Amino acid sequence: MAKYKLEYIWLDGSEPTQGMRSKTKVVDGEKFTGKLEECPVWAYDGSSTNQAPGGSSDLLLKPAAIYPDPDRRNGYLVMCEVLNPDGSPHPTNGRATIDDDDADFWFGFEQEYTLMDPGTGKPVGFPENGFPAPQGPYYCSVGTGNAVGREVVEEHLDLCIDAGLNIEGINAEVMCGQWEYQIFAKGAKAAGDQIWVARYLLERTAEKYGVSVSLHPKPVHGDWNGSGMHANFSNSTLRNAGKKSVYEEICEKFRPRVKEHIAVYGADNDQRLTGLHETQSIDKFSYGVSDRGASIRIPIITVEQGWKGWLEDRRPASNADPYKVAAVIIATVKG
Repeated sequence: MAKYKLEYIWLDGSEPTQGMRSKTKVVDGEKFTGKLEECPVWAYDGSSTNQAPGGSSDLLLKPAAIYPDPDRRNGYLVMCEVLNPDGSPHPTNGRATIDDDDADFWFGFEQEYTLMDPGTGKPVGFPENGFPAPQGPYYCSVGTGNAVGREVVEEHLDLCIDAGLNIEGINAEVMCGQWEYQIFAKGAKAAGDQIWVARYLLERTAEKYGVSVSLHPKPVHGDWNGSGMHANFSNSTLRNAGKKSVYEEICEKFRPRVKEHIAVYGADNDQRLTGLHETQSIDKFSYGVSDRGASIRIPIITVEQGWKGWLEDRRPASNADPYKVAAVIIATVKG
């Protein structure tokens, strides 16, 4: 009888940035055919993940999404929500805060990250002493010395595709050793699920190559680009608006809520949102057509389609929780 390996993945209570945890549940084939509803609720020791006291440590893992695990024989990846013993959402459960049960909101996250050399503590491609050539040749690059770490990136892309994630592209980014992938989903929860599973696959792939993944928004200080997780979003109103005024009205909803957004847009984001390197200052708000120095960019395609499309919030950092980012964006647009 076949045995299946279910890798339960969840977010821990690390501060200020939650980390990923996972453990494997082996199930019999007669009880499992690959469906989410066949994945049982499981438990774990929350006192070891900064989520519960030792005297009352049990927390529950509620399966929320399932994907084939292309890197393991008879394997599946199960993204989970963390629940209290009574079944209520744990305070660290950002997924439960999303108000999008009808999946009217669509999200496309652009996840930037930096591959790091554990030996030097610097991005791959950086010499042990000093720095590589200034930024310019690395963005969407090809060639030795320009595109560094491609073997990790390509394997990760194949794994995401084979897992059924809706990954829409990859590219080398502006800083040496920095890369990006893009994931789109109809429904905020689905988009968050897929970003987290893609992050998990990236971390596991990096293990094999002896490199680490940095989601810090400013992995190298100085005249180097930071790393973000730009949030492209739309709802039926934005997709069918047909008027510039509708877009301006929605953008203006964000202006008085800057602090609420920045609070969940990632730790140390002040090091990235400086007004330089294609960012707006962290304490300012602006929007504009095709403006990568604005807080929110209105894509030129949206305008060319007669003001029917989406918006891009450029402020979320690479280490932000996509669940919390989606939740606050939805609350602002609905509000």
